[in-house]
Amino acid sequence: MTTQGRGLHTHVLDALGLEITAGACPPGSVLRTDELAQRFEVSRTVVREVVRVLESMHLVESRRRVGVTVRPTEQWNVYDPQVIRWRLAGADRPRQLRSLTVLRSAVEPVAAGLAALNATPEQCRALTEEALGMVATSRGRRLEAYLVHDIAFHRVVLNASGNEMFARLGDVVAEVLTGRTHHQVMFDDPDPAAVTLHVQVAEAVRERDAARAEELTRQIAVGALRELDILAP
Repeated sequence: MTTQGRGLHTHVLDALGLEITAGACPPGSVLRTDELAQRFEVSRTVVREVVRVLESMHLVESRRRVGVTVRPTEQWNVYDPQVIRWRLAGADRPRQLRSLTVLRSAVEPVAAGLAALNATPEQCRALTEEALGMVATSRGRRLEAYLVHDIAFHRVVLNASGNEMFARLGDVVAEVLTGRTHHQVMFDDPDPAAVTLHVQVAEAVRERDAARAEELTRQIAVGALRELDILAP
């Protein structure tokens, strides 16, 4: 696919993904290839490629003589990072953020406890470096720089758990953290208490204190939910 073709593909995919996840095309809606090609002024080939991606996310299904039908919400691949991104961009953002943050609160404390038992010296070192990076960027409205370290920190925790299922949630957590930042569901500067907790988690993992690592990470999750009560009620 040419650069121009990729650009058209991305444009149509984002437009339809946002519409479907926002409810503009409710479950049961039928999308016709010819109409989509005309609407977006693209070839049928581009539309078919976009539909294939949407099918892979379980957002739609194609049936002969019917067209492309939007699937029920409960069938969507809600763990797909792109689906998360689209949902966070819509009006349902507060509920989506809360749902994802509750998921994190259930998984990440356990992952941190396992990381304290399983992390390699390199992972311990990386966790400390990212926590210190969070400290260094936590003032002066440097949220984008802070986000880089925040995402990396949580990826290390999930990977260091030694559980491949937890590790695969790294992209999900990255989208949650990115969505909070890009949609202004964050204070101008991160909560100092939360930053300190990340440093303490790194220490607990390095010291092989699983119970402490788990409890400190649970406190981070509770704080994130508290922030949502204020910023995205």
